[in-house]
Amino acid sequence: MRFAQNRPVKIVMLGAGGTGGHIAPHLYRLPYALGQRECRFLIVGGDLVEKKNLVRQNFIEADLGESKAKVLAERYSSVFGLETEYIPSYVESEEELKKLVTPRVWKTSQYYSAGKWHDKTITELVILIGAVDNNKSRSLCHRVFYQTDNLVYIDSGNGEYTGQVVCGIRSSGRTYHKPAGALYPEILDGTDKFPTELSCAEASVSAPQAITANITAACAVVDLVYNILVRGETNVQAVSFSTTSVNMRPTMIRKS
Repeated sequence: MRFAQNRPVKIVMLGAGGTGGHIAPHLYRLPYALGQRECRFLIVGGDLVEKKNLVRQNFIEADLGESKAKVLAERYSSVFGLETEYIPSYVESEEELKKLVTPRVWKTSQYYSAGKWHDKTITELVILIGAVDNNKSRSLCHRVFYQTDNLVYIDSGNGEYTGQVVCGIRSSGRTYHKPAGALYPEILDGTDKFPTELSCAEASVSAPQAITANITAACAVVDLVYNILVRGETNVQAVSFSTTSVNMRPTMIRKS
């Protein structure tokens, strides 16, 4: 489907760690590619920068102990002249997430038809990026996706050397392209926990990931966002990748 290239844009990114930290600087550059188009970028995440994060995440020693979302938002928004928007906490309820992805609507003019006046409006395009490391948060995004009328939901997930990025699209209450949970139903496994539900011992353990996997996933996400906003369309629904074989394999959207 086509996306209007004159619509204001709001990007909400859940997760500011391994992948989100590498997505952020490139998305802050987008207003330059979009010219005068209004673009907001909100980073959401409750993690603090730890020593172990310096190995593969986009942080330095001066960031230790600070909110990851705050560090990224303040670092890049000031460089590229955008408003600093971040939430230094986790979003773990449908009500919270639905509020974040609800688009703003502006009345632009009026027209007269069939004996009465009607408003012409422009609605914000909202893109939700899932850069989280737990399936319970992905399940939350999955449910909210199907409760919205209009939403682009790009989910990124990876292991140590492999991963996938999926772009789901809802428009006018219709699902044009299925989200990650529909293509990979195992990520909707209900036994996972939100970050706030983890014990200290559980929170200290994380699956191994290579920095190359995070960077590759981030590149795929940025490519999808760029194509939607700048080209007005995406020909790719999903991307699977392997950093050991240096390979990215797209799943193309079938033209009807």
